Amino acid sequence: MAEKTYLQAISDGLRQEMRRDNRVFVIGEDVGVYGGAFKVTLGFQEEFGPWRVIDAPLAETAILGAATGASIMGMRPVAEMQFADFISCGWDHLVTVAAKQRFRAGTPVPIVVRLPSGGGFSGGPFHSQNPESSFAHIPGLKCVCPATPEDAKGLLVAAIEDPNPVLFFEHKHLYRRIKAEVPDERYVTPIGKARTHREGEDVSVITWGAMVYTAEEAAKQLEADGISVEIVDLRTVMPWDKEAVLESVRKTSKVLVLHEDNRTGGFGGEIAATIAEEAFEDLDAPVKRIAAPDSPVPFAPVLEKAFIPQVEDVVKGIRELAEY
Repeated sequence: MAEKTYLQAISDGLRQEMRRDNRVFVIGEDVGVYGGAFKVTLGFQEEFGPWRVIDAPLAETAILGAATGASIMGMRPVAEMQFADFISCGWDHLVTVAAKQRFRAGTPVPIVVRLPSGGGFSGGPFHSQNPESSFAHIPGLKCVCPATPEDAKGLLVAAIEDPNPVLFFEHKHLYRRIKAEVPDERYVTPIGKARTHREGEDVSVITWGAMVYTAEEAAKQLEADGISVEIVDLRTVMPWDKEAVLESVRKTSKVLVLHEDNRTGGFGGEIAATIAEEAFEDLDAPVKRIAAPDSPVPFAPVLEKAFIPQVEDVVKGIRELAEY
């Protein structure tokens, strides 16, 4: 057990799996000599060689196409997109082929696509998106969004083991900001199981990724006012842990769904609809959503701050629910 950053935990998990299983290899832009855009694979090419840490051309469609073919032939590729936004270039290979291959032919397609996502550093509209809801809609794909270093490592191991394509969303704002104790040994965190980040009695916040910490800060502020907030970290949006969400809703009877993705079509709408369908009689207030507006991510820091849900937004939303 040692204290590690979110980034170090991902790097350690990937390195351990590559040492354990020769079928695991990394492919992406600048993942080898340069060590990755965010240095997750720094030193990997020296240890594993250029055939297992492959510097690809600037062609996401080629990276995902090569990964799909290699996985069908029995390999376990881990493909890195420098930024999650760029995955749209490889949509066809991922959505039309990889996601449907197991359904069509029963062929395992064990691809992991690492996706540095999210804002908070003035990356602008092409380097700051949270596109998880676009892919959660596609049958055959799994979408993982860890919030803690421990989950980042354990879920990456689970993703590499999984026989289906897994999109692994790594929030860039967490990379070096969040530190926690992470076991040194290999372990697996199951995909599709939520985690109660904070116990509470009055209002439930359902969230994932970096918004877990925004919710946590809001909960700490409201504690002084006697408002007890429960935070459920989904960890995985597809599959998502409906039972854990409904259990929390039935406990508090008031719920706020929080995410950094755009509001319309965001995965929070699916969660809210499910709560309305299956726990309506347990609610003491309407389900509230807090999300980014329906706009591209702004570049200017002051506009980006207005775009991304902030602690004060969550405090206001929870207070409204508590007083309802």
